[in-house]
Amino acid sequence: MTDDDLRDWYLRYVATLDAHELGGMDEFIADEVLLNGEPGTRDDVVADMRRSIDAVPDLHWRVDELLLDRDRIAVRAVNTGTPVEEWLGVTPTGASFEVVEYAIYRVRRGRFVQMTNLHDSAEVRRQLTR
Repeated sequence: MTDDDLRDWYLRYVATLDAHELGGMDEFIADEVLLNGEPGTRDDVVADMRRSIDAVPDLHWRVDELLLDRDRIAVRAVNTGTPVEEWLGVTPTGASFEVVEYAIYRVRRGRFVQMTNLHDSAEVRRQLTR
């Protein structure tokens, strides 16, 4: 993929994720994937996404920075939402959160084969319990 193709593909992934259309993830995630350094499957990734979306139905991703390097993607995004179920060990109170997420991906044959993301869970918990 060219950089433009990869950028468009990634932004389609985020739009699909942001619309909570998890049935479309087979277009983006390989059958087997390295997730935060651990081997897993697309089903594992989708199950994790589903748990977060079930707990935070208005979960939203906004891409603020997107860098491309051949088969790698680096992203700084802002995640927002208001949990309606226990999430990250916090009972819902009606409080919302906004947190920066950093993610690094490796793409092979048009699908993620490596997905790594990091956000400050302690900051999310702090926002949800204040």
